[in-house]
Amino acid sequence: MSTAADFTVRRARLEDAAQVASLLAELGYPDNSIDDVRLRLATWAQETAGVVLVAEGGGQVVGAVAVAAIPYLERGGRSGRIVALVVAAGRRGQGIGRRLVEAAEEAAGDLGCVTMEVTSARSRTESHPFYRNLGYQEWSDRSARYLKNLPPRA
Repeated sequence: MSTAADFTVRRARLEDAAQVASLLAELGYPDNSIDDVRLRLATWAQETAGVVLVAEGGGQVVGAVAVAAIPYLERGGRSGRIVALVVAAGRRGQGIGRRLVEAAEEAAGDLGCVTMEVTSARSRTESHPFYRNLGYQEWSDRSARYLKNLPPRA
């Protein structure tokens, strides 16, 4: 069995695209081509208010997290948001997800964030205790989340 010591966390690189695409498929997003993921990783590499990090073990990307920092208007600082988090199915339960969240929080702090947010689909029941164990509190009783797809722009 592998342990948390068997991996390192680093910034994602363009050459990670195939493995990140595979992880996104495990997360439930199978329609990501390697080229599309490579383009998105290139976009994130230029992003000054966010970062994509990967956990690498045995020469393989075994997890990924993307975090974005959004400035508050109503108060000082920024809000950090975990945009995506995934650990390879065969490596779950080994501390990789915990370390990726810690690294995301560190990166968010470096970006001036004073809070951190993550959303998780109701169907991902195994994720909810994970986040609670990391100190995240559910706020769905205090605020609603609304989402609207915008039409493509020419």
